Amino acid sequence: MPDFAYQARDTAGTSQAGTISAKDSAEAAVKVRALGLFPTQISTASGKDKPAKTAAPAGQAAGQKIKRIQILLFTREMADMLDAGMPIDRAFSVLVEQMDSDGMRVMMQAMQADIRAGQPFSEALRKYPRLFPSLYVNMIRAGEVSGQLSDVMERLSDFMEKEQVRRSQIMAALTYPAVLLGVATLAITFLLTFVVPKLSGIFHDMGNALPIPTRILLAASGFISQYWLGIVAVAVIGGFSLRTWANTDAGRDSIDRLKLAMPLFGTVAQKIVAARLARTLGTLLAGGVPILESLDISADALGNAISSEALVQVRNGVRQGEMLHEAMEKTSAFLPVVLHMTAVGEETGRLPNMLIRTADTLDFEVDNTMRRLTSLVEPLVVLLMGGFIGFVVLSILLPIFEANNLVK
Repeated sequence: MPDFAYQARDTAGTSQAGTISAKDSAEAAVKVRALGLFPTQISTASGKDKPAKTAAPAGQAAGQKIKRIQILLFTREMADMLDAGMPIDRAFSVLVEQMDSDGMRVMMQAMQADIRAGQPFSEALRKYPRLFPSLYVNMIRAGEVSGQLSDVMERLSDFMEKEQVRRSQIMAALTYPAVLLGVATLAITFLLTFVVPKLSGIFHDMGNALPIPTRILLAASGFISQYWLGIVAVAVIGGFSLRTWANTDAGRDSIDRLKLAMPLFGTVAQKIVAARLARTLGTLLAGGVPILESLDISADALGNAISSEALVQVRNGVRQGEMLHEAMEKTSAFLPVVLHMTAVGEETGRLPNMLIRTADTLDFEVDNTMRRLTSLVEPLVVLLMGGFIGFVVLSILLPIFEANNLVK
């Protein structure tokens, strides 16, 4: 059997190297793991050949869309099995066997083949950037280097669960107001395009004798009935143009700046961005990722171009030797609570824990604020819808009352 040279790390994170006899690189990787090591590279002992070729990525998981919640469950279950002392290859076998999603199963089988061929777990994940962003891959890589992969995956699954809860809370808070607005829009459109035109003939002979509300209603109804195709075309073209502009750098900056500056909703947006920054940065630092790299990854994960640009400035300041909270304070783009907690974390040496606790506090505040705003939006939509319907009814009844008065 040929000899293979391997490079690996033990559970303490210490680098190890040696040679081992095996039929192929996959068997060599299994034998290295049997020694209690995590292989990072395997090649033929001669060094002339390149590392063994690994399985190609399984596309977007055999053409099936993989949901975010499935990645979360994969991360949580893998963390639990690694924490229990199960080798990563066996953990993959267990997950593949119990996985219901064909897409996830194909993807995990491809990653398992890569790992058996000697690739690190992080490199196998890197082939699926849409499913595993740089934050995920870099944390796994830090866990491999430090020998604390199970702990890092546990933190990563906690982070993903918090993000999933926050996303679900926002969607739940916006769903009911959105449904109300949709129903109100449909009701108004129905009244103006079907009901009012049928009544307009009744008042046609009255001419200028019609009350002002009735004339306004008939004019609006006639305009919509006559030019509805143009209105739809303008709405479609306008929506497409707005979306195209929003995808440009200038458009993205303008929209993100508007989100942060809006009354009421701007405060919520600032807290959401601050919570995401604190949780992402804290999770990365707790996972052993260097601070400059953590700031780079966090800037990509904020979801707001203005805040991301400010964090890039913070990174440049830290690289030049400034304290993190000092560099953040210079940008004037971060909430005071984030600045103060960052300063305390740096002074006490507990920066990751402080950032994660800050994120929990901000998430709690965002949840309460969203509940209050939602409770205000619901009656406001109902009030506006009722006011318009009342206007329609008044516009119809006024000329009838005036006609009755003339008859008398």
